[in-house]
Amino acid sequence: MVTNVVIKQNSFERILVIKLRHFGDVLLITPLLTTLQQHAPNAKIDVLLYSGTEKILSKDKTIHHFWTIDRQLKRAGIKAQILGEWALFQSLKKQNYSLLLNLSDQWRSAFYARFLKPKFSIGFHYAKRDNALWFSCYDHLVPVSNHVKQHTVINNLSILDPLKLSKISTQVSMSYGSDDIFYVEKILHEKLLSDYIVIHPFARWHFKTWSAAYFSQLINYLTAQREKIVITGGPEKTERDYVLNVIEYCNQKDEIVNLVGLVSFSQLAVLIDRAQVFIGVDSVAMHMAAALKTPSVVLFGPSNIKQWHPWNAPYTLLWAGDHRELPSPEEVDTSTSDRYLDAIPLEKVIDAVDFWRAQHKVK
Repeated sequence: MVTNVVIKQNSFERILVIKLRHFGDVLLITPLLTTLQQHAPNAKIDVLLYSGTEKILSKDKTIHHFWTIDRQLKRAGIKAQILGEWALFQSLKKQNYSLLLNLSDQWRSAFYARFLKPKFSIGFHYAKRDNALWFSCYDHLVPVSNHVKQHTVINNLSILDPLKLSKISTQVSMSYGSDDIFYVEKILHEKLLSDYIVIHPFARWHFKTWSAAYFSQLINYLTAQREKIVITGGPEKTERDYVLNVIEYCNQKDEIVNLVGLVSFSQLAVLIDRAQVFIGVDSVAMHMAAALKTPSVVLFGPSNIKQWHPWNAPYTLLWAGDHRELPSPEEVDTSTSDRYLDAIPLEKVIDAVDFWRAQHKVK
């Protein structure tokens, strides 16, 4: 492994950034992309992601091309999987990347770093990949010993350390376009909404989600204060059913606009950007609100707060660990049905929301 090599900016002709994770993880690579563009404005920056997650960056103008890995190929049989992987590899090989940055720990991403033969490649030195094969895939490996103590934005940016760049951007960006603005303004006009609160209540895992009954009570309090509520979420049936359960026990249903499954990420960004307050849990929508600087009230369970709290934004974070014992982030059973967030008292959430409502009214 080559060490202590300063990579010159004029070698940044084609760049590939690999991030094989979920939506929120992908959004948090935008400071890295911005930094690369600032130092190499003429470079073409591609990203390799899991299929579907590119939607969160669909309006990001720093990205030249999205390459995606279809995880569903596994279900199509070994032949289809091999053919799909080979086709993707051949397409990537033709790009002749001068710089490859792998932010992921999968062997698949390491093999791309090795066999695409970029001019320079950088990865992370994960403890579980402390072996000669992982080392052989890169020119540089960056230590991750501080990652559990730092925000994910900083962790992502640390992969640039070998480049010795003079200026680093730490701002997460959530982009949207004029078509998104038009679509959202049409909804706001139809629903007679000018001032509203966005609630994005769902997360894919129970351990990250407050029970529906608590959100119903919170909404009842807010609608009694004459607030308009917009509820957002993804199109999956479990998410739709959860939100319908929330709405079922709300007293003033006419004050609630249910947009679950009806807006794209970039359209959701417009909604959040124009909201007076965002309320949610540890999810991609929370990171979007932070990127857009919308004041937020977020509920956290046993996630690593240092790594995943709203980044560089106005927010109040309510942690279930202040009210009950929680497992450490490394020991969480993601299949558990335990809703750790239920330990957070409704009154605490109301107080936090009222604080930001008051700040909004002052403006």
